[in-house]
Amino acid sequence: MSDKSSSNAMWGGRFASGPDAIMEAINASIDFDKRMASQDIEASRAHAAMLAKQGIITNSDADAIREGLLTVLSEIEGGTFKYSRALEDIHMNVESRLKEIIGEPAGRLHTGRSRNDQVANDFKMWVRDQFDAAIQGIDALTAALLDQAEAGADMVMPGFTHLQVAQPVTWGHHMLAYVEMLARDKSRMIDARARMNECVLGAAALAGTSFPLDREMTAAALGFDRPSANSLDSVSDRDFALDFLSAASICATHLSRFAEELVIWSTVQFNFVILSDRFSTGSSIMPQKKNPDAAELIRAKVARINGSLVGLLTVMKGLPLAYSKDMQEDKEQVFDAADSLMLALAAMAGMVADMTPNKPVLEIAAATGFSTATDLADWLVRALNMPFRDAHHVTGALVKMAEDGGVDLPDLTLAQMQTECPEITEAVFEVLGVHNSVASRTSYGGTAPENVRKQIARWRKEIG
Repeated sequence: MSDKSSSNAMWGGRFASGPDAIMEAINASIDFDKRMASQDIEASRAHAAMLAKQGIITNSDADAIREGLLTVLSEIEGGTFKYSRALEDIHMNVESRLKEIIGEPAGRLHTGRSRNDQVANDFKMWVRDQFDAAIQGIDALTAALLDQAEAGADMVMPGFTHLQVAQPVTWGHHMLAYVEMLARDKSRMIDARARMNECVLGAAALAGTSFPLDREMTAAALGFDRPSANSLDSVSDRDFALDFLSAASICATHLSRFAEELVIWSTVQFNFVILSDRFSTGSSIMPQKKNPDAAELIRAKVARINGSLVGLLTVMKGLPLAYSKDMQEDKEQVFDAADSLMLALAAMAGMVADMTPNKPVLEIAAATGFSTATDLADWLVRALNMPFRDAHHVTGALVKMAEDGGVDLPDLTLAQMQTECPEITEAVFEVLGVHNSVASRTSYGGTAPENVRKQIARWRKEIG
């Protein structure tokens, strides 16, 4: 076998031309960064307009560039654009096609900029769009949760700690817990979006440029609040992507927690909720099965999103200023995480809108496990002025009595209760039912139906 044949065999059929093909494959990013085509073209059109306004290029060249870029965009959106890996990335693919369309003026577009500031700016614009999409997805899921909360404001269910029945709560209160989580997710995304909203164009390769650019004009045209202040930081910063991944990871964790509850609640053993057929599947062998696949897949999405966050953190951890080619590994992580988060939000919103709580089962479950024991202890404190530790002891003794008798606390007679505490009166039974229990929890943030309705009204106003 010749040396050439041996070399080619080493690379395999996929890289028949040897090391040059390997280098093209590892260097090219067009296979994934073409997702930023519209952002790239929008930024280039703004850059061209600014160059003309500053007298750096002629108005006629700027007009030709801007019109030619719209033609390129229409080809991309129409699916007729031919991408080339030899041209490496979306920037060079667009510029090459622009030159074919308008000729020599295309070469003036790159005046006063570098691919370093160009890619950072395109990526910022793309991530900014994902923040906006995620916020809309959160609002849609929040609206579905509020509908469930309103329908179940008075519906009782068990509240758990350690997955053991603890105290009765309302279905509406439980739904609102996830509204609160999502509100924090939305707040994180709004905050991160505001922090990242600085235009990078004009930072050039790393040191700025000698051309008299109007960076404020470009920033305003692209919806940024201001231009970035340090050229070295501008081209090497990927905090905005890490912020997105971090916020996405926390949001996905919240979705995963709810998905876990839906998986548990939809089991035959719990039977708390009925998921619609739209978000469930059957078994290929067991005809009786109805599997909560959408919830399970949402639960798994957090692993991908967390992996993307750790991946990009690891890429960025050891990079000296300013730009390094390592940063090409930033986009696929974020693209995948964004896709996963948007899908999970949409699926959860659909599941929540369609699910039906099993009211009779929830009410029975709410009354099990001596769930009103704390209400009894609180009554002893309020009505008899008993120290809480003493009330805790008396209640524990009454729970043991009920447990030994195979009954729940409300089933004990007054005479039985008075054997432990003679001062107990008939009034104690007013707090022992699960509906009485939840109605009494009127402290701010408590589960009382009146609280739930006030919170629903507040959140509906908040999300418009």
